[in-house]
Amino acid sequence: MNKTNASTLPQLSFEDTQIAFASKSNFKLKKAYWIFALMNQNWLVKLGTFFIKLFLFLHFPIKKLIKSTIFEQFCGGETIQECKQTIDQLQQGKIGTILDYSVEGEENEKSFQITKHEILKTIQKAHENQAIPFAVFKMTGIFQADLLEEFQTESGLTEDNEETFQHSKEILIEICQLAYDLKVRLFIDAEESWLQGTIDTLTYEMMERFNHETAIIFNTFQMYRVDMLENLTNAIKAAKDKSYFLGVKLVRGAYLEKERQRAHEDEYSEPLHKDKEHTDQDFNTGMLACLTNIERVHFCIGTHNEYSCKLLLEEMAKQHIPHNHPNIYFAQLLGMSDNISYNLASAGYNVAKYVPYGPVESVMPYLFRRAEENSSIAGQTSREFTLLLNEVKRRKNA
Repeated sequence: MNKTNASTLPQLSFEDTQIAFASKSNFKLKKAYWIFALMNQNWLVKLGTFFIKLFLFLHFPIKKLIKSTIFEQFCGGETIQECKQTIDQLQQGKIGTILDYSVEGEENEKSFQITKHEILKTIQKAHENQAIPFAVFKMTGIFQADLLEEFQTESGLTEDNEETFQHSKEILIEICQLAYDLKVRLFIDAEESWLQGTIDTLTYEMMERFNHETAIIFNTFQMYRVDMLENLTNAIKAAKDKSYFLGVKLVRGAYLEKERQRAHEDEYSEPLHKDKEHTDQDFNTGMLACLTNIERVHFCIGTHNEYSCKLLLEEMAKQHIPHNHPNIYFAQLLGMSDNISYNLASAGYNVAKYVPYGPVESVMPYLFRRAEENSSIAGQTSREFTLLLNEVKRRKNA
């Protein structure tokens, strides 16, 4: 590795709201402030979610209101073209865009084909625009969830389902082949534990096929699972043994409530850590394991956790790893943790934002989950609200 550009730990503060919100006009800053002020009330989030679902079901004309508020805060637009302004704005802050077609819950051949073509378009767009460093998709966008689940059971797929599964696998290969041909890095998102075994199997198969020159295909590791640190360790060893590059996206996990409900209903032991401390510990240990194997492992930490980000910065500095090392990325969600994204980018680190897009009605399940996650993560919404409030005050006194 080239160590001539020795890394030093910059004077970087995640409290610097001037850098964090430099791209927001006073109007947009105040709008974001009021959105998080409302989201800071758990009861209001639940009530709002209920009524939005009801109004959409009854076809009330509320799309314009949704699009100009919560949709605008967390999504780039309804189409790739509509995301252009967001992509350009992020690029001005030296932040990349990860276009995420966030339509959920549709499982039929027509929806799979639409999703496939949308994913191929995002890969093509990433190839054309250096401001888009990764493409991303979920396996359930092209596979029936029931078949992903069936595949990882002891008995495996039935003969009747084998053909349907293979058809979806051909779509997967087509997507990964285009990413390989155009040299676009591709995240495959993590999902629920009862599907993840199949997703892992398919993803590692794609890595063995396409990751011999560099990391093109990335798997996602949800570190709130008790077995995930061992899975990551095994994945690093397998990549070394089979001489391919391991693409890793590290996250804490996004399906906490669903995992716990399923474990309770089906009476099996939860696959998740019992507390956040163990999740944090495994996340940080996994992150440092990736750093130790930086020549073989290309990784992105998808996190809103300031401590984890600072820990990685410190370790990079200790090992004289350049801030902009091409194998290391930080990522956050659009509309959240701008204090992390913009301050890291300003200090010269590789940063990207997940930018969800899709028709308003189809993206609502994503937005509902985002609102619920924000209100359930201790202090997350309050943190966003406080930072926005501090910047409003700073500008007023400037």
